Order: sequence, then C-alpha cells, then structure tokens
Amino acid sequence: MTSDAVPAHAPLELENFLPYRLSILSNTVSQSIAEEYTGRFELSMTEWRVMAVLARFADLSAREVAERTRMDKVAVSRALARLVEAGRVDRSIHDGDKRRSVLKLSEAGWAIHDEVAPLAREHERELLARLDVAEREQLNRILDKLLAP
Repeated sequence: MTSDAVPAHAPLELENFLPYRLSILSNTVSQSIAEEYTGRFELSMTEWRVMAVLARFADLSAREVAERTRMDKVAVSRALARLVEAGRVDRSIHDGDKRRSVLKLSEAGWAIHDEVAPLAREHERELLARLDVAEREQLNRILDKLLAP
C-alpha cells in the first residue's frame, strides 16, 4: 500500500462532529437538571419537558406537544399517559370533538412545575455564567440561526 492510497474506512470523528457535540451538551445539561426532579417527583426527562411545554402553552393536543418539543410522538404519548394517570395533567375533549383532546397542567402539575422551573433556571444561569455577555448573545444568535427552518 502506498502513502497515496485512500483508506478503506474514513471514521467519523465524533468528538468534532457538531450534531454529536450538541447532543452531548444537551444530555449533560439535561441530566444535571433531571437529577433535581427525577428522585424528588418521580418525573422522567420527557415528562418534565411535556409539563414545561404545557405550562407555556395551554390547551394543546398531544400532537402539538410533540411538535413543540420535537420529541418522538410515541414518547410524548407515553409521557402524557403517565402524567394524566398521576393527576399532573388534565385531559379534556375539544369543543365536543372526541377525536381531539386538550391537555393542560392540573393543580398538582402546576405545583411541581413551580418547584422545578426555578431549579432549571438556576442550572441555566450557572451554565451561562461560564460565558461573558457577548458570548451569551452570540450563542443565542447562533442557536436561532441553526434552529430556523
């Protein structure tokens, strides 16, 4: 084999691959926040995200929750079933149309949300404190660009 030969395999350098790095960052941050609510409230990460979306946008369908979270519909459906069963989310029928249910946080769901949300915001503050003001602004601009359709 000569030095000019093309290698048979060209492994992807995950440590330099943006989707992988973003995933690692997301998982690391999400796990540290999850430690605050999983044991205390027996909430999965998916359940917390669903609750956070329902706190921000009331009267959504399961499909709309999945769209807003960009999570798998099956995972959202399972999380919603657990949250409804636990009394954390109320499910009602939309204007008598039995094909469409409307979801919102129950009083119990709001009580949990109101304890977990400040913890999540504190974790965000601690993470962003590593950046100066200009870097935070730049990060927001970059994220907005990358998340734009």
